[in-house]
Order: sequence, then structure tokens, then C-alpha cells
Amino acid sequence: MPAAWAEDLLRSAYAAFNARDIDGALALMHPDVDWPNGMEGGRELGYDAVRAYWARQFGLIDSHVEPESFEEVDGKIVVQVHQVVRDLDGALLSDQQVQHVYTLRDALIARMDIRGS
Repeated sequence: MPAAWAEDLLRSAYAAFNARDIDGALALMHPDVDWPNGMEGGRELGYDAVRAYWARQFGLIDSHVEPESFEEVDGKIVVQVHQVVRDLDGALLSDQQVQHVYTLRDALIARMDIRGS
């Protein structure tokens, strides 16, 4: 089980993402955050790249991620997530369980990876 502050940090990041509060989510990340581009492939590095990626994503799809469990494994935080993706008209594109794997540094999110559950 991760430290309470780490779970609180990640819950806050999910809440900000789901509210489309990009700046609120970025405030919980390290300035050189390394973030997966789950929509187009590759990685986004730093605030500006993540902000631009999310702006593109929110303009194309409506995604909602709900954390369901948190576990610490080898110094990383593994979050089991229920992810629902809809098109902008509300049609369901995806409803699945995935895992988000976080590396934290300086009490901030430094990296996130996505893997199947």
C-alpha cells in the first residue's frame, strides 16, 4: 500500500483530469514529467507537451478515468483504473480496466506508464 500522501496526490490528479482542469493536474507533476500519449503513441515530455496533448485529446474524445485500487510495487505506484472513452457525441468507444504505473519524485508525478490489467 502506498503512503497516504501518494494516494492523495494521485486521486487529486485523476479528479483534475476528469474535470478537464489541465493546470490543476499539471501542478501535481514534476516540470519534466514524462507522460504516455495513449491516443497517438509515443511520449510527452514536460508541461507544455502534456498540456498540448490533453488539449488535442479533449477536442476529439471524452475520457473518464476512475482509480479503483492503489498498490506499491518496486517503488512505483500501480493504480487499477476503470477507463471509459466516448466520442464527443456520447457514443461509447471503450470501457475497460487498465493499469497506470507512476514514478514519483520530489512528491510529484514524474512519469506515468499505461499497461493492460
